[in-house]
Amino acid sequence: MDMTPERWRATCAYLGGVFGPLGEPIDGQLATLRQRAAAAGLPDIAVSPDVGRLLMLLASMAGPDGAGARLAVELGTLGGYSALWIARGLAPGGRLVTVEPEAKHADFAQGEFERAGMAARIELRRGLGAETLARLLAEHGPGSFDFVFLDAVKSEYATYAALASRLLRTGGLLVADNCLGSRWWITDAPDADPTAERDREAMDRFNRWLAGPTSGFLCACIANREGLAVARRVAPPGTP
Repeated sequence: MDMTPERWRATCAYLGGVFGPLGEPIDGQLATLRQRAAAAGLPDIAVSPDVGRLLMLLASMAGPDGAGARLAVELGTLGGYSALWIARGLAPGGRLVTVEPEAKHADFAQGEFERAGMAARIELRRGLGAETLARLLAEHGPGSFDFVFLDAVKSEYATYAALASRLLRTGGLLVADNCLGSRWWITDAPDADPTAERDREAMDRFNRWLAGPTSGFLCACIANREGLAVARRVAPPGTP
């Protein structure tokens, strides 16, 4: 059956309705966070509820014993929506470091973490993604993280991934949002918007590298919303 734009919109609505807010751990605070973030002037670009639930599930399986991740990092906090989902999947005592360069976004997210009672599990670092990953690598050493989620500057994903490949332990998970699209779509013809075209080309290069034989990852793409790449580190940290 061919996928039409109307069918895709209906499919995304179904996924969001069934695999997002139904059941635990969604609650009133998390269920309304995206709307309150938009009302506060933050961009309405957070992941959908079904992607949030998937992030929680992946984080819950990312530990070395198949249990929750003990140490995780997210690039691109925005209003804190995806961070709260990820934090719910961590192992007992686990910690998420989430990175956000925009002060307005970081302030809003920190308030949400405190409101949700998750501030002790989520450390918000204000800074740029690549620089913060490099600092985490220096602080914790290679192979110290179980889970990395990329949802920041699309043209820098290759830089993020190079650092993440050293930061992740063998068996750890790298998850990347927008691997199929954002303001652009991965199969679009060259666009008149230079920024959109730059991001589309950068994401195509990232996808091909991640799926290729030299990345050190075993990966697949989940085609929901705007595409989620899920990759398992199969080579020791620091090796190609």
